[in-house]
Amino acid sequence: MKPLHDCRLYTFVDTGYLSGCPATDVAKKLCDGGSDIIQLRAKSSSADEVQRMADAIAPITERAGVHLVINDHLSLARRMPRPFVHLGQEDFFDAGHTQVSELQTPNSELRVGLSSHAPEQALRAVMAGADYVAIGPIFPTATKPSRSAVTLDYVRWASSNVQIPWFAIGGINLENLDQVIEAGARRICVVSAILQAPDIARACQQFRQRLLSASL
Repeated sequence: MKPLHDCRLYTFVDTGYLSGCPATDVAKKLCDGGSDIIQLRAKSSSADEVQRMADAIAPITERAGVHLVINDHLSLARRMPRPFVHLGQEDFFDAGHTQVSELQTPNSELRVGLSSHAPEQALRAVMAGADYVAIGPIFPTATKPSRSAVTLDYVRWASSNVQIPWFAIGGINLENLDQVIEAGARRICVVSAILQAPDIARACQQFRQRLLSASL
């Protein structure tokens, strides 16, 4: 597996965008396209359903050397061979946690990514010991319809102030990607622009090629 610092393209198996396509097929296409990280996001699925999907996807990502991140379900993430969870501010800080180490169990190798929507939240996530921080949503997005866009100003701020790996997220597509890169992002998360593309693997390749044109 690549160190997080070297990861550039973070993609999703999001059940809200699968349109009947098996999660395993989507995961394979994402891996084939050059994803470095894949998050399993299944907001409307039960814990058992998420576990079944995770168990099916894990061998695919493992063979490809791609990190698999479980969204929200901490207990399920802990059961994975390479435990990795992504949590929102409300799932971590609002739940009473202050340090990522509080989520660790004996001999645990759990890694944790945290969402942020403002500079103070990003700094708080860094101080809490997050392995990475998501910065966004940069643009309005149907994936987070209730969340106001934080604009490219937040990307510029993160570029100067966040030292751990951080990923710009929210409404990023091939049309606005150059703006995101020019603002200082070198790592991005992409949901709908890839999952709704006619060729998922090809879309990943296009995003990856553009990202690699900008040095870390």
